[in-house]
Amino acid sequence: MSGEALHLDVRLLGREYRVACPSEEREALLEAVDYLEQQMQDVAGKAKNLAPERVAVMVALNLASELLAERRKPAPSTALEANEDGASEQIHKSFDKPDFQRRIGDMEAQLDAVLQTQSPLF
Repeated sequence: MSGEALHLDVRLLGREYRVACPSEEREALLEAVDYLEQQMQDVAGKAKNLAPERVAVMVALNLASELLAERRKPAPSTALEANEDGASEQIHKSFDKPDFQRRIGDMEAQLDAVLQTQSPLF
């Protein structure tokens, strides 16, 4: 059944926690627990004698910092901008908007002049 809550027992730094989650999110939760445990083990290994609560706070700060750094990154608005070879940056730098606007205006004027000399077709 979709949305049915499960209770999972998870272990972080040797402590058991019971958490509830929808059944369709079970795998994502277990993946998150594995990732969190790895991060907590890394911090606990680097800073000996830290209480598990302090380790959890340090990991939370690290993860929050990573999340905020990702949010600050500008999202590419087009596939062209996402191009890794820098082609979009070259195109953007070489694109002179006022020049293109002037040229389009000139073309419109030429078209208007040509169309005025044409006799009506119907």
